Amino acid sequence: MKLFCGSEFWNANLTLYTESPDLTPCFQNTVLVWIPCIFLWAAFPFYHFYLKQNNKGYIVMSILNKVKTFFGVLLWLICWLDLFYEIGKGRIQYPVNIVTPLILGITMLLATVLIQYERLKGVQSSGLLFIFWLLALLCAIVPFRSRILEAIDKGVSDQLRFTTFYIYFGLLLFQLILSCFNEKPPLFSSIVTDSNPCPESTAGFLSTMTFWWFTSMAVKGYKNPLEEKDLWSLNKKDTSEIVVPTLLKNWETEKAKVQRKNQAIYSTSSNKVLNHIDGGTEEAEVLLLGKNDMKQPSFLKALLKAYGPYFLIGSVYKLMQDLISFVNPQLLNLLIKFTLQKDAPNWWGFTLAFLMFFCALLQTIILHQHFQYCFVTGMRLRTAIIGAIYRKSLVITNSAKRSSTVGEIVNLMSVDAQRFMDLTTFLNMLWSAPLQIILALYFLWQNLGPSVLAGVAVMVLLIPLNAAIAMKTRAFQVEQMQYKDARIKLMNEILNGIKVLKLYAWEKSFKEKVQQIRENELKVLRKSAYLGAVSIFAWTSAPFLVALTTFAVYVTVDEKNVLDAQKAFVSLSLFNLLRFPLNMLPQVISSLVQASVSLKRIQSFLSHDELDPDSVDKNNIASGCVVTIMNGKFSWAKSDPATLHSINVMVPHGSLLAVVGNVGCGKSSLVSALLGEMEKLEGEIAIRGSVAYVSQQAWIQNATLRDNILFGKPYNAEKYRGILEACALLTDLEMLPGGDQTEIGEKGINLSGGQKQRVSIARALYSEADVYLLDDPLSAVDAHVAKHIFDNVIGPEGLLKDKTRILVTHSITFLPQVDNIVVLVDGTVSEMGSYQELLTQNGAFAEFLRNYALEDVEEDEAIELEEEEEDFLDDTLSNHIDMVDSEPVVSEVRKQFIRQISVISADLENPQKISTRKRKCSERKAAEHPPDKKPSAQKLIHAETAETGRVKLQVFWEYMKAVGPVLCVFICFLYCCQNAAAIGANVWLSDWTSDSVVNGTQTETSMRVGVYAALGLTQGVLVMISSFTLALGGIGAARNLHSALLENKFCTPQAFFDTTPLGRIINRFSKDIYVIDEVIPHTILMFLSTLFSSVATLIVIIASTPLFAVVIVPLAIAYFLVQRFYVATSRQLKRLESVSRSPIYSHFSETITGTSVIRAYGRQDAFVLISDKKVDENQKSYYPNIVSNRWLGIRIEFIGNCIVLFAALFSVIGRSKLTPGLVGLSVSYALQVTMSLNWMVRMTSDLESNIVAVERVKEYSETETEAPWIVPDKRPPEDWPTQGKVEFNDYSVRYREGLDLVLKNLTLQVKGGEKIGIVGRTGAGKSSMTLCLFRILEAAAGEITIDGVKISEIGLHDLRSKLTIIPQDPVLFSGTLRMNLDPFEKYADEDIWKVLELSHLNKFVSSQPAGINHECSEGGENLSVGQRQLVCLARALLRKTRILVLDEATAAIDLETDDLIQSTIRTQFEDCTVFTIAHRLNTILDYTKVLVLDKGEIAEFDTPTNLIAKKGIFYGMAKDAGLA
Repeated sequence: MKLFCGSEFWNANLTLYTESPDLTPCFQNTVLVWIPCIFLWAAFPFYHFYLKQNNKGYIVMSILNKVKTFFGVLLWLICWLDLFYEIGKGRIQYPVNIVTPLILGITMLLATVLIQYERLKGVQSSGLLFIFWLLALLCAIVPFRSRILEAIDKGVSDQLRFTTFYIYFGLLLFQLILSCFNEKPPLFSSIVTDSNPCPESTAGFLSTMTFWWFTSMAVKGYKNPLEEKDLWSLNKKDTSEIVVPTLLKNWETEKAKVQRKNQAIYSTSSNKVLNHIDGGTEEAEVLLLGKNDMKQPSFLKALLKAYGPYFLIGSVYKLMQDLISFVNPQLLNLLIKFTLQKDAPNWWGFTLAFLMFFCALLQTIILHQHFQYCFVTGMRLRTAIIGAIYRKSLVITNSAKRSSTVGEIVNLMSVDAQRFMDLTTFLNMLWSAPLQIILALYFLWQNLGPSVLAGVAVMVLLIPLNAAIAMKTRAFQVEQMQYKDARIKLMNEILNGIKVLKLYAWEKSFKEKVQQIRENELKVLRKSAYLGAVSIFAWTSAPFLVALTTFAVYVTVDEKNVLDAQKAFVSLSLFNLLRFPLNMLPQVISSLVQASVSLKRIQSFLSHDELDPDSVDKNNIASGCVVTIMNGKFSWAKSDPATLHSINVMVPHGSLLAVVGNVGCGKSSLVSALLGEMEKLEGEIAIRGSVAYVSQQAWIQNATLRDNILFGKPYNAEKYRGILEACALLTDLEMLPGGDQTEIGEKGINLSGGQKQRVSIARALYSEADVYLLDDPLSAVDAHVAKHIFDNVIGPEGLLKDKTRILVTHSITFLPQVDNIVVLVDGTVSEMGSYQELLTQNGAFAEFLRNYALEDVEEDEAIELEEEEEDFLDDTLSNHIDMVDSEPVVSEVRKQFIRQISVISADLENPQKISTRKRKCSERKAAEHPPDKKPSAQKLIHAETAETGRVKLQVFWEYMKAVGPVLCVFICFLYCCQNAAAIGANVWLSDWTSDSVVNGTQTETSMRVGVYAALGLTQGVLVMISSFTLALGGIGAARNLHSALLENKFCTPQAFFDTTPLGRIINRFSKDIYVIDEVIPHTILMFLSTLFSSVATLIVIIASTPLFAVVIVPLAIAYFLVQRFYVATSRQLKRLESVSRSPIYSHFSETITGTSVIRAYGRQDAFVLISDKKVDENQKSYYPNIVSNRWLGIRIEFIGNCIVLFAALFSVIGRSKLTPGLVGLSVSYALQVTMSLNWMVRMTSDLESNIVAVERVKEYSETETEAPWIVPDKRPPEDWPTQGKVEFNDYSVRYREGLDLVLKNLTLQVKGGEKIGIVGRTGAGKSSMTLCLFRILEAAAGEITIDGVKISEIGLHDLRSKLTIIPQDPVLFSGTLRMNLDPFEKYADEDIWKVLELSHLNKFVSSQPAGINHECSEGGENLSVGQRQLVCLARALLRKTRILVLDEATAAIDLETDDLIQSTIRTQFEDCTVFTIAHRLNTILDYTKVLVLDKGEIAEFDTPTNLIAKKGIFYGMAKDAGLA
């Protein structure tokens, strides 16, 4: 080296053993100058590659850029000036004077070129150059000081060099400062167009590293609660638009690859097998490819290809962090050494303290970069998985759909996608944990020698324990998931059919079912708690046990082995480093196992069969015919028997084909086959042109009425109005508070059945398709409306007269007007032809007609048109919604005026008109001041409110009450004890290391070891007890809160369910209860342990260095501020995130129920976009949420690092008075505190965010309840009602407070055994009247008595169990058919077979292998609508009470079945009082009396013959139906 630079390279006396250290000139001129240069050149190739990959477009030259470049050029010139000056001297003294300026000059040139290259590639702030300038500046500080000292001592020897160096130093400083500033964003980037872009995209390097760019949101969130509009847009690369296609592309290639492989396997092996089999290929195929041999496409590979590379960057950060984390124990070692050397210069200690600080700081920054990459990967995974599942759910076959219920698929989206997200955070631990363990062991070996092996042995023994616990926990989790799934599925069905449960008084049996599942769920939870306590014991005691065995072995193996402070505390800090990987490893593994289960579930869902898009041929079609089926054979699943066989149908262009037949003969299936929804076993289907489809049960979206009709088509006012008129919807619109802008609730809850169906027809009309498939759309509407729709829409004179129409119908009135009729019997076409042809054929159809045609067809056509028109107009005036009863019919002008005012302000004189049933008070507060809500009258279902502001202490108190206050105090006491034990053990250790050494040995080692062990184990046992007590408390609370919620929901009045989306209630039962079950207890556990350990640390540090107390106050203030900023913002972000989460799932379940409609109209892409938008909205609040954790982590850890710095500094300052043991104790405690502090804030926040679940569950457990089920002292006699005499006395009712009356002052008497038919326009109050009998609606005035008993005084169950209803929508629950008829198991099997026979189901049921234990699927999907209606009839027959109510029960049934039902009711309920809400007047013509309702008042009430003679309203209706 002397030859190279003319002086020695290293001089320890000059550098180390002096109070004023310096480095040799040679060292300064070589190493210090070369370090930054080497860094830049080494990083450059990678950086160049990175920039080529990520080109963001160029940035326009700015002043900042020019200045940077100018300074760069200056630096380069200055270096070369040095070089030429040296060359110019003539003789070169030492090579270093040439080499160093040369290297430096070329590097400066590279830096300058980079400044421009980055500008062209759109880099706004360069991290590489920032680090380079920083390194160069740091390395220049030493010569900076040396030269000044030299100049003071000897004067300046080389003036030029002296000057150029200080100019160089100044320029470096400038460059460093300039590189902290940002360039403008690149031209044409999305940031420019976005209204609220995420500042991350424009943040500088420093800002990105410290997450400073997030501060603006933290401050905003602290000042006032964040709202939707404050959130930044999602970064382009995280949006569904980019993320989902990436995954799908990889998944498709993966699938294609596997398909090729499977074909290869098949073709090679089939040749061998075929030689031995004569049965042809089918058998061979079965033999060859048993399910197991088929290779499944791997979803995992697709995920890795899509998101692996990005994730790897995070892994690199993790590697750096792991390596740096081992520096601090080494520094601690040096620090303890330093306290022992009393003559060492002080600056050593200070340097060590600051080095510790910088190491910790660097570690913090790197760790959080790693987390950021992991979390963003997780977030993208979730987006991609949800997107993939959504897209798949639009194309899976019906059999695949049957294998997973809606609930399960939603679970795939919510739970399984979430698991992946959680896994990505820890995935790196798989390689990082072993690495950390190896490093730690290596350093420990150096410290303590072979004794470490004893410690390792303990660790190895603990691993199987941890693994066993993890496996068992896993098993419990699976079990619990099953119970949870079952419970949610059951709750879902209960809430869907809550009205039916109320009408049948079946709540109790279903409540018991739920509670039974819940008990099992809690049992599993308790078992998990036992396990959890053991695992926490293992987790706290592991490091301690390892340390104990190691130290004990170390001191006992050899007397000469002295345990001094250095060995003890450095080992302890290494053991603490070991603690994290050792405990994470089993967790990561169990998390991996969980994710792999989820992976399988998702993979199997994504591998389901898809509907064959070509099963319906859209191109090749026989001329003249628009729809053809050639010997078609169809089934719902490939494995099922064919539902339809040998079907041959041809429909010429522009004709109207009617499909008729009995219930369950395959009419709807035929329509499904035409839509391509069924499996085509053989034959051909072809359809020319686009299709519009009206399903039997109208599918209505949760959107405005207009959106439901437009269904994505552009709005055309004229066409739209014409369609509304044709579908008789205009009058309905006048009654809706917001006109066609009224929001329709989930499942069309605020429309009557008929209105839903008419909206569905309007949607089909608006779509202007070529072929219309109408699946019995007329059965849900009244006869006269049906006639209007047939004449104006479907029939030969309707809007669709030139289109091809296929109409499934039960109504014979319209058959003469259709072109062709297909008669289906048991899934095949029995006859086909025109009306006249079929009559002359005199087959099954003619027979069927003769029974039902009540008059000659010619007569029907001869009705004078004008008269009919007039009548119709009169009728429709009172045609309005069931739910919202009309205001008096005011003049048109006033109506207009009211409608405008309803939007602008509150209409004070008659507020209920506007705020009708469109307001949802999700908060009780809102209910107290209705006037403020007026402007949003159109909304039925208001957005779920996210609570804002700090969680009230009240909520914590509610939770503590649920746990039990005494238990809470006891838990805290246990935590205090366990921390006292832990401190005791460590203080004892510190004391032990300071024992005097006599003749190279310590005395009393066995006593020392014994006490140390006792203290440590005490701590472990206390931890176990406290965690178990806490878990039990949590389970107790969970039980109390859930049972209160369940209890309340079963007793909530029907109105609540009509105005609250089911998803919102289900959310309480699933998400919130899950949080209370599992998340809150865990969070509290973490919170308490971190809180107590942080306090313990501070106590220890203050005890050893009292000076530290001075720093605590400012640090505590900083901590508190960061914590408040963070908690306020994070809590609100979490709330926003959870509020924006439910729409994803509710839109998803809405989509799944409407897939056939969406597919028929070809709207899949639009729905995919909506779903993506909802996911992005959700990620928009999730992303800042992740970043807020990083922001917090960096700031809190900075405070923790300050604690380390001060603990070390004060140890150095007070080293004369301190023993090495105390220094070790204080600093090793300080090194651990960062983690505790960080988690403590995180847990405070988690606790505040999660405790909201208690608040939400509480809110729904305290909604108002209906009257008691049983009033003990007012119980009616067992056999009541004996006669069935019903009286209404001046009875009025309204749907909810503040709404108009639906029924006004009804007074009527019905004698026992009378049969009453109730008729009236839609919304005249027919259904309301039946609801009043059951007290679903409570009286506003007046009363109803049955057999002299006032129904308002007795318990609801006593009342409802004594009445029977056959409701409008047949609701079935999943379970056996027997359970659906008799949930309380009161009746014997023979009774059940008897009612099945009476309700004409026995043929169907006995053909099922399981008989009456035939499983009904969710909602009875595997029975036809008519069969479900018959099941409801069977229920009624089984209960057989004196009073029977029939509500539109005849709607979805063909005439024959209708006749069966009617005759059954006539014979079986002969002596009962029957109320029938009739749509088909012929069913009630022989009733005792007919009640005609109009606008909630009795218009006519008399025998049918008298009413027809009177020529009033009833006469008009009868004439419409062709009966008068």
